[in-house]
Amino acid sequence: MDILDEITAHKRLEIAALKQRVPFSLLQKRVEDELESCPQPSMVQALLSSDTGIIAEFKRKSPSKGWIKEAGDATVIPLSYERNGAAAVSILADSKYFGGSPDYISKARRSGVTLPILYKEFVVDEYQLYTARLCGASAVLLIASELEKDECRQLMHRAHELGLEVLLEMHSEKELEYAELEPDMCGINNRNLGTFVTDVANSFRMAEKLPAAALKVSESGISSPETLTALRQCGFRGFLIGELFMKAEDPGLALGQLIGRL
Repeated sequence: MDILDEITAHKRLEIAALKQRVPFSLLQKRVEDELESCPQPSMVQALLSSDTGIIAEFKRKSPSKGWIKEAGDATVIPLSYERNGAAAVSILADSKYFGGSPDYISKARRSGVTLPILYKEFVVDEYQLYTARLCGASAVLLIASELEKDECRQLMHRAHELGLEVLLEMHSEKELEYAELEPDMCGINNRNLGTFVTDVANSFRMAEKLPAAALKVSESGISSPETLTALRQCGFRGFLIGELFMKAEDPGLALGQLIGRL
């Protein structure tokens, strides 16, 4: 079992326990009460209208590197990202492996973040989509390698019903068939989720094989303005960057400095 299989298996157990504490019917009712009164900004439009397309990530921990910024504050860093020029924000919601929480999205919203927020989680159940909508996310991540195609289609449909956009993440050529589902955004992860080996060349290899009209997002391993510029020239409009910023003493300032070098 590689790390992705381990995370996915644990996630299903975690969701089963959550359903015991907060029944799905209750979660649905809470979301339905907020759907019309609390619309969220579009990540698609934010990326299309941005000069940089940077999705700055709030990521406190990773399975491969341990704690990156254990004291990272969701009421401080995401807002600093917004003030320093991010097009959107990504917030990890997984607790066990990434030190995240859906509550961090709620805290970011209460701190004043108005940018689109990506619910960065290993989504395997529609329960998580309702959680994402309730905490204030604009979009959700779906990972092709952990979902059957029909399962992915159903989750995408339900996400859209809840007013959530979908970033569908692919890593290998065999997963490119998932692009036929026409997600709002097609993500190419440069990090192999099984081995955690990162290679930005993966985005360059995969770009031309995605549908021409797809809104393309490159994820992981981007650390220089030169790489970001080259990816944009290959058709990418979104760039998810986390560890580069979170390893810095001031993540928001690190973002601003990268943008200043573009």
